[in-house]
Amino acid sequence: MKALYFDRFGGPEVLQYGTLPDPSLSDNDVLVKMSYIGLNFADIYRRKGTYHIEKRVSSPYIDGYEGLGMVIAVGKKVTKHQLGEKVFFVDVPFANAELVAVPEDHAIEVPNDLDNKVIACAGLQGLTADFLAHDLGRNRPGQNVFIHGISGGVGQILSQMLTADGINVYGVTSTKAKQKVALDQGAKAIFLRTDPWLQNWLERFDTVYDGVGITLEQNIELLKHRGNLVFFGMAGGNPPRVDLVTLLSQSKSILTGDLWDYLTDYWERIARSKRLFNYFTDEKIKVSEPTVFPLKDGILAHKLLESGNNVGKILLKP
Repeated sequence: MKALYFDRFGGPEVLQYGTLPDPSLSDNDVLVKMSYIGLNFADIYRRKGTYHIEKRVSSPYIDGYEGLGMVIAVGKKVTKHQLGEKVFFVDVPFANAELVAVPEDHAIEVPNDLDNKVIACAGLQGLTADFLAHDLGRNRPGQNVFIHGISGGVGQILSQMLTADGINVYGVTSTKAKQKVALDQGAKAIFLRTDPWLQNWLERFDTVYDGVGITLEQNIELLKHRGNLVFFGMAGGNPPRVDLVTLLSQSKSILTGDLWDYLTDYWERIARSKRLFNYFTDEKIKVSEPTVFPLKDGILAHKLLESGNNVGKILLKP
């Protein structure tokens, strides 16, 4: 099979494209021929050596943990899937390849009435937005929330999900083009980072969702007393240290979570995926047109993601 891989940690230039052995299939695996592979910041961190990555029996490393494709072979003990079924997964290693061996409990059947690219865009980022909104934020209709990183993949889906649930969404982004996207998706107001907006919005929000990291202190200032900050990523860099005594005096809380602690079994994956896809079939969430690169051009895809100039998801196509 063809795959995108690396044998040392570093910048995008360490990536290589070539032929590697096909994955071996265990009794409880399905073999998926990939249609689209999602690229995420976690893949950048793994390539740099700053994030956990699963190792094959021998190097090189194959990055990637999410994608969509068709089942072309099943292990002897597989009972939940069949040949020809369209599935996606969000937590299976070695995804940057033409073929991926997927444990049957991690493969999620998808509705045929949704476009493949939509599902590929909504997989990991959509399930992340779902658990942020429904397990951590748990906002009530009419509340005001702020999303730092609203124009990113998770931010766009989260914004529309919260809006569909009757919550007032605000945010900040870097360009007028990204501002327009967020407003078109239902946000009440979107500020530009270069504008002096912050002082007028201190202590105005019930919840702030922070996927940037370095903005943590600023986001705490945006919270009302008894407000919650939902911290879910470090796209802009590591967060600063927080003064817990100040949080205590203002009754403000920081909530964090890892999606993998919520995708605990097959039925949990199915239930959460159905809830997510209902937003799409009801046309309450739309995703920006993704940028699609051939898998062989993975270097270019990584460079674009690191630049921060993309709007929406970046997909790789074998």
